[in-house]
Amino acid sequence: MYLTSEKKEELFSTYGKSNKDTGSVESQVALFSYRIAHLTEHMKANHKDFATQRSLIKLVGKRRALLDYMKREDIERYRTLIKALNIRK
Repeated sequence: MYLTSEKKEELFSTYGKSNKDTGSVESQVALFSYRIAHLTEHMKANHKDFATQRSLIKLVGKRRALLDYMKREDIERYRTLIKALNIRK
């Protein structure tokens, strides 16, 4: 399995407040970004897998909504996060 509990704890400790911080926006966006990267690689090899394509589109939408929320609430945290995750710009 590509996403083990150790990998989740590593993502949460890196981007969240602690390794058990699963609720912060930063840790959720980091987890979504990791899953999006994995599904993107899968789609490159399996371009006719439409169930995965739908899941990927839904994940991107969820991440976008969280990033929009963060941008509205605290622009500095948003800028720090997109720079750390190398998402855009």
